[in-house]
Amino acid sequence: MLTVAGVGPGNPKYLTIDVYEKIKDAEHIISFGRIGNSIKSLREDYEQVNRVDDIVEILKDNKDVLLLASGDPNFFGIVEYLKKKEIPIKEVLPGLSSFQYMMAKLEKSWHDSKFISLHGRSGDLKKIKDSKLSIILIDKDNNPSYISRELYKIGIKGVMYIGFNLSYDDERIIKVNIGEEVENYSPLGVVIIENEMD
Repeated sequence: MLTVAGVGPGNPKYLTIDVYEKIKDAEHIISFGRIGNSIKSLREDYEQVNRVDDIVEILKDNKDVLLLASGDPNFFGIVEYLKKKEIPIKEVLPGLSSFQYMMAKLEKSWHDSKFISLHGRSGDLKKIKDSKLSIILIDKDNNPSYISRELYKIGIKGVMYIGFNLSYDDERIIKVNIGEEVENYSPLGVVIIENEMD
């Protein structure tokens, strides 16, 4: 059976105690990309996967598998993909999302925010017009420069807070006005939009 564990924004110090213990005790661990690197101080015997279909193959040969997922696996995460593929899940363990980490760094409340994921997805930035605060997960194509330009084109004014490589040693958090060009330090990031609504 498959257990899905959220490992937080990346740095192992943000693991929950439950996930930490599951990593220590797991028979077989699999992860996507950079996530395995972030737990090397705890375990080095993990298997990297690149596609959900890889998980299906591994489950054929292993009874108990722990899948490590970035952030929280239920927030625009891997759980919805697993369910679409009808992969049975024994348990989902939550993790700290990168946006929660970012909002804590900014000391800002997020309870009225609009959430958009452009991380491997398409999304309509026009939705931001109706929200004072929006939180966007990004990727290499849907990067802060692109978002800044597109928001400016549709007449949104305000500021963007951008967090790159959150919780890692090379973390960067910057603030720019909507419309300004942004240097895209990394495809791993979160953009917070404060919309100057009329």
